[in-house]
Amino acid sequence: MFQARICRSRLFRWQLASGSPQLKRAKIPPNGRLPVTQNFIPGFATLFSLTSERQFSTLKKIPPSQANVVVVGGGIIGTSVAYHLGKSGVADVILLEQDALTSGTTWHAAGLVNTFGSMSETSINMRRYTRDLYANILPEETDQDAGFRDVGFIELACDPDRLYYYRKVAAFNRYLGVDVREISPEQVKELFPLCETSDVLAGFHVPTDGRVNPVDATMALKKAATKLYGVEVFEKSRVARVAKDYSRGSVLPHVTGVELESGHEIQANVVVNCAGMWARTLGESCGVDTIPNQAAEHYYVITDAMPEVDPSWPVIEDSSKCVYIRPEGAGLLVGLFEWDGASWNSDKDIPKDFSFGQLDPDWERLGPYIEEAYQRVPACQDVGIQALFCGPESFTPDNMPVMGEAPYLQNFYVAAGMNSLGITQGGGVGKIMAEWIQKGHPPLDWDVTGININRFHSYQTNPEYRKARAGDALGHTYKVHYPDSQYHSARNAKQSIFHERLLEKGAYMKSVSGWESPGWYNNDRGSNEPLQHSFGRESWFPQWEAEHMACRNNVVLFDMSFMSKFLVQGCDAGSFLNRLSTAKVAGEDNKITYTQWLNEQGTIEADLTVTQLSPQEFIVVATDTMHHHVLSHMKRRLSRDIHATVTDITGQYAQLNLQGPQSRSLLQQLTTTDLSTESFPFRHATTIDIGLARVLCMRITYVGELGYELFIPTEQALHVYDRIQSIGVQSAGLRALGSLRMEKGYRDYGHDIDGTDTVLQAGLGFTCDFNKDSGFIGMEQVLQEKAQSKEQGGLQVKMAQILVTDPEPLLSHGEVLWRDGQRISEIRASSYGHFLNGAVGLAMIQAPSGFRVNKDFIKSGDWQIEIANKRFPCQLSFAPMYDPKSLKVKV
Repeated sequence: MFQARICRSRLFRWQLASGSPQLKRAKIPPNGRLPVTQNFIPGFATLFSLTSERQFSTLKKIPPSQANVVVVGGGIIGTSVAYHLGKSGVADVILLEQDALTSGTTWHAAGLVNTFGSMSETSINMRRYTRDLYANILPEETDQDAGFRDVGFIELACDPDRLYYYRKVAAFNRYLGVDVREISPEQVKELFPLCETSDVLAGFHVPTDGRVNPVDATMALKKAATKLYGVEVFEKSRVARVAKDYSRGSVLPHVTGVELESGHEIQANVVVNCAGMWARTLGESCGVDTIPNQAAEHYYVITDAMPEVDPSWPVIEDSSKCVYIRPEGAGLLVGLFEWDGASWNSDKDIPKDFSFGQLDPDWERLGPYIEEAYQRVPACQDVGIQALFCGPESFTPDNMPVMGEAPYLQNFYVAAGMNSLGITQGGGVGKIMAEWIQKGHPPLDWDVTGININRFHSYQTNPEYRKARAGDALGHTYKVHYPDSQYHSARNAKQSIFHERLLEKGAYMKSVSGWESPGWYNNDRGSNEPLQHSFGRESWFPQWEAEHMACRNNVVLFDMSFMSKFLVQGCDAGSFLNRLSTAKVAGEDNKITYTQWLNEQGTIEADLTVTQLSPQEFIVVATDTMHHHVLSHMKRRLSRDIHATVTDITGQYAQLNLQGPQSRSLLQQLTTTDLSTESFPFRHATTIDIGLARVLCMRITYVGELGYELFIPTEQALHVYDRIQSIGVQSAGLRALGSLRMEKGYRDYGHDIDGTDTVLQAGLGFTCDFNKDSGFIGMEQVLQEKAQSKEQGGLQVKMAQILVTDPEPLLSHGEVLWRDGQRISEIRASSYGHFLNGAVGLAMIQAPSGFRVNKDFIKSGDWQIEIANKRFPCQLSFAPMYDPKSLKVKV
């Protein structure tokens, strides 16, 4: 079979003549870039027609000196944010674009609009709203075509693992309202006749998805924003810096406006950074160093005309060949997300004058990918290439957007890092951001924990980190997302003091918020070498089970040094934390209090413990993923008249957790301190001696057993570790920690509970002390919900634990829960309960109209869980299925 090939120095035009391949060279400029013509770039005809309009633009040339909100960046995201702000009633919104609208990366976007494919509810809802915006809302508002074509979208499954995964995705997407249909290879062929289907197992078809002209969509947003909602747009207005001040009495600064390169200053209450590739450098101009966007090369081929092509054919995507394909003009657009991407300009800033720009393509690197992609549509080998386009797209370390208010700069918002999904979910991004800015908090019906800017750390903006991770992130786009998949680039950025000791024990390291932490332990020295992943029981399942059962029956040692630790000090420290916390956390020295922090709307902001060391000294311990979320939550509520300070001590103390029924016996051999329950009860802390070290010991557990957490000064940590190991104890990793806590039903903020949930819905109402003198933030909302629940016989929504009664199936997340043949909920987080002998998870149960989530609702239903097109019986419980009365932790 003829194999088309790309050479580094030239682009070939491929034709078959007289039964044998003959190569004809296209005329390519020396720099490898093809000339921009009307037939070249998607939407270029629209863009070309607008160039003449701009010569007679009625837009104001000089921005005002004051504004309420300044949006920086005129791509699809900036125009969407400005449009939604204006539409929501926010006055005096201006948009500043450094050159011309769409000139960054929007103009060359492939324009895919697909609601199918994500296992994130927030992403799916953003996609669904965006499709409606392009297809219906904007045309109705503007009488202008936004360029959307509902030609449909088909995801191909060409191997068993992808078939399993896409069936799982399809079930989850249907639950959220996406009309996705599994179709046969023959049906795929009918819809896209040029598609090679001999190796296709199934297609997943959404008839109402399709594609949009990115320039048309942007201009429709701009028209509605300016003509209907009072937004002003200024091109050729490059922002040089963002101004800030401390004048409001807060411990955190706030933005005061922007200064243009021309020297023109604009005072503003809010600045929104939608600068795309330039977002990181704009953030750094005002001290925001947690926008780790990095441009990477993104490629697509546009073929010469193909007589068979029908523009009404759907978009097809085949992740096994790194390709998406759709009609473009009289030919096809063949887009690539290769396994190993390449960053662009990671060691320097993106040029300010990079406008409507292309990158020099790397033919040698892309050749094999193009050959592989052409196997999906072999007819492409019989025609020439009109263009091979290479342009930049911004990627983030975890392939999720950077959105929200900067954690330590008030009223500075960011919406950037779209990972090539800016067109696909741009409407949803604008909608979320507008509500966030207008109300001062994220929407209560959108979970933003996975996209919030406060999840990132400053080291992730380092050039070396960005260069390594950007290509990996791009390559992650089309990889199968196995339950234990992880990135392998930019690793070892953070290590606990025990790192080498743990490797000697056989630790297989996973990245946990940048920390290297054991997932499980092998008999051999550990490594980070990639494993052979599976949706079934993986090779390390026996080790995981052994660690889990050792904790239930004996004792294990966890390295938990990655946990976030904050020291709160001062004469107002107790009253300050008491006001934040649902529980009473101030009053008794050495008392550990498990509590929730709520916002003013009554939903959960944090799930953590507060330990009072003295009346003026407290330690707050929270999960690693919520580090900046928790720290900024405290700093935003501090004022200059509150006598309290907050210090991040995460790196100053290593943390080892001894957990299991024999933990007291082991630890007592290492210390002279009396560890009996009478002297050292549950949820108390004390300083103990271990060898030559002094250690803060907390009697607390996250696995449902007797246990102790040791907070050790870093300089003495290895001494303590070696003393523990001199007695001998089995090490355990995060996989065991996760399955143990899931059997016990313990919550984890950012995984199974989030900012859309109330404390009562999460089943954590027991943490609320309504009799505290200070009350707590959100208390009125909790009392109101509590009274309503009592009146109506239960809540409309409540969390429950789920156990699959068949011991064979496994859960990850997103599996759909059914009750009496009706979709009710999805699994938010899960693991395998080795003690309970079945997969176990947590789900937020949503009762149908006329019902309430109570014990009768649980008992009266026939419950099933859907896993890859199969349903399995399951049990539900509000109380923990393991040790429901928590007798083991208090022994």
